[in-house]
This record gives sequence, C-alpha cells and structure tokens, in this order.
Amino acid sequence: MSGETTITIIGNLTADPEPHVTQTGLSVTSFTIASAARTYNKQVEQWQDGEVLFMRCSAWRDLGEHVAESLARGARVIASGRLRQRTFETNDGDKRTVMEMTVDEIGPSLRFANARPVKAARNNGNGNGAAPRGGFDDPWASSQPAGVGDAPPF
Repeated sequence: MSGETTITIIGNLTADPEPHVTQTGLSVTSFTIASAARTYNKQVEQWQDGEVLFMRCSAWRDLGEHVAESLARGARVIASGRLRQRTFETNDGDKRTVMEMTVDEIGPSLRFANARPVKAARNNGNGNGAAPRGGFDDPWASSQPAGVGDAPPF
C-alpha cells in the first residue's frame, strides 16, 4: 500500500516462532528478530557487535504457517515488511507505544547456511487443492530436483 513504511531486516530469531489463531480464525505467527551491526575495531584488531535491535514481527495466514514450520530459534533470516506503530494501555493505565513489523516476505539467509526450498501445497482459496485458473501445471510440483542441463519448467 502506498504511504506505508517498508523495511528489510537481517538478523537471527531469538526464539522458535509462535503460531496462534485469532478469535476470528486467522492464523498468525509471532517472532522476534535480533539484528546487530558489526564493525571491525582496528585498535584491538577484532570484530565488535554494536547495539542490538529487537524487532517484534508477525506473519499472517499461510506465510505465518510456513515460518512456524520452516524456521527455528537462532536461524539467520532476511525479512521484509511494513513497519507499524501500535499504542495500547497497560493494566496500570499507562500508555505504551511499540514498533512492530508485519512481514510480507521472509527466508533463511544463505550467507552462512544452505537451504532446500520445498513448494508448499496451495488450496488456491477454494480449499480443495484444485489446479489454478487456466489449468496450468505447477512447475514446482515435482519433488525431484532439476538436473544439470534440464530445461527450465516454464
């Protein structure tokens, strides 16, 4: 949407993602990403961590379910989404404001790790797993990895 503040954050999950279901039946997964700047200190000849940013995040619907199934505490991730500010009142009557990120895209960082993506089954909004409109085959449906020299599936 226009006018929203979008950010990308790279960091590590501080705990396993926590899936929930709202009162209206929507699934949401909550998690925190810790991100710290690292700088090289020439005087002591070593890397040093800077201030740590703890960004509370939420991923909704299928994305949240995929996060809960795929990522765990300590995983290094790259997440992009919309920054939002939320104000609430505590039990003591104090007003608090927090910054949170609604995640639109997230995945493991491949800088120091390997990952093998597996296409999730889609229900295309009708709940029965039917083929998408137009009847096209899903190029990711095969569980076999493409071999060297294979033609792309599109």
